[in-house]
Amino acid sequence: MTAVVLVLTGVALVLAVVAWVPKSGATLEIVLSGVMLACLTATGILLLAGHGVQGWREAWWNILLMVSGGLAVAGGGPLTTSVLALVDRGNTRSQSTQQAGEVLRGGALIGALERGAIYGSIVAGWPEGIAIVLAIKGLARYPELRSPDQPASVTPTAVAERFIIGTFTSVLWAVTCAGLLLSR
Repeated sequence: MTAVVLVLTGVALVLAVVAWVPKSGATLEIVLSGVMLACLTATGILLLAGHGVQGWREAWWNILLMVSGGLAVAGGGPLTTSVLALVDRGNTRSQSTQQAGEVLRGGALIGALERGAIYGSIVAGWPEGIAIVLAIKGLARYPELRSPDQPASVTPTAVAERFIIGTFTSVLWAVTCAGLLLSR
């Protein structure tokens, strides 16, 4: 079972990296993100059905640590933009969370750093780190969320929705990836 868990997690990491290639919100990115999520779900089910990582050799656990950490950081970006694209279906241009990216610049880099910090704090056994990461992000983004100088092409509601949906998706992804290692 160890090999299957490692292979599924590795496949999910490869899909995460490949999902960065298509245009943000493209159908291919959504499909790749869905398959990546399915691989992670299957991995979780296998770990829950068995004894988790209990009894694993330390070398295999360390490989899972590195691969799932890479998956937490790399996979969250395409997954988040896929979720935002699905949310946008049927919205007008001014309500688009994709357009709100004009206001919330640097989201991909900030999201990767956020996921890395959350993953690291959970794996290190310090879940309080999640609160610190989210507090820093919220305080740093507050001026952009409340600015009256937003472009006319975007509604303030779309900016707030992008921030909330993106943050929740990103955090849940990082927590899920870290959860693989806590299945002892």
